[in-house]
Amino acid sequence: MERLPSWILRHLAALRALLVLTLVTGAFYPLVVTGIAQTVFHAGANGSLVQKDGKDVGSAIVGQSFTGADGRPVGRYFQSRPSVAGAGYDMLSTAASNLGPEDVVDVLPVPGTNGGEGRRSLLTQVCARSRAVGELEGVSGARPYCAPDGVGAVLKVFPVAGIPSRVVSVNQACPASPFVAEYRGVRVECGRPGEDYAAGRTVPVRGTARAVVPADAVTASGSGLDPHISVAYADLQAPRVARERGLPVETVRGLIMENTTGRPLGFMGEPAVNVLELNLALDR
Repeated sequence: MERLPSWILRHLAALRALLVLTLVTGAFYPLVVTGIAQTVFHAGANGSLVQKDGKDVGSAIVGQSFTGADGRPVGRYFQSRPSVAGAGYDMLSTAASNLGPEDVVDVLPVPGTNGGEGRRSLLTQVCARSRAVGELEGVSGARPYCAPDGVGAVLKVFPVAGIPSRVVSVNQACPASPFVAEYRGVRVECGRPGEDYAAGRTVPVRGTARAVVPADAVTASGSGLDPHISVAYADLQAPRVARERGLPVETVRGLIMENTTGRPLGFMGEPAVNVLELNLALDR
């Protein structure tokens, strides 16, 4: 029998390898891994689903919002931390904002332009969230580097020969009143949408406010899917939830403790409260 040409033999070997690897990696391996997962880690392999009245209502490892049809927080439920994953807790858009501590200057909205909505800096997002949480919980939403109207307290200073000649509160669009009237003897102006202040020196103003609202109430997690909040944030919400449900605050705080997980491995991180499980415990 005549030997096949070498190029045909190489193609046949490649096809055999493709067939074997397809069966091993595309069928056998996934079936084995799936079988082990379903046998040993059944709940986790199926998404750690949480049920209420026999229906799936969420996952113990993925956060969700507890808001009404109008997007406002439902008073009888504990609220989760912010999320920037899509419209919020979207598992197909899990992501962080990638904004850092130096992102403090807003782009003010200019009506009638392509950038008409502007862009809020990370600082202003934190300030706005803190103010909203403060209003919801009946506490002060003030925090360092935040103006009373919920934007970043940031000035742009334009010096001449080292002396300020013009000062602008860049995150407060006119006709808003700047959070400080003067800076080193110079009257502070409100920000004018569309005006370029890049040449000015950026001066964040710390102020004297002490933050009451915890950090996790105003910042999103890296994944945007974190289902937990800090014990401090849960305690802050307890009086509101107790009032809305007609329960003693001590009862609500007892449920918080029952749904608080300790530090992983006993020393990593901080204790945290699973919001979904806590709200389900309240409903029960």
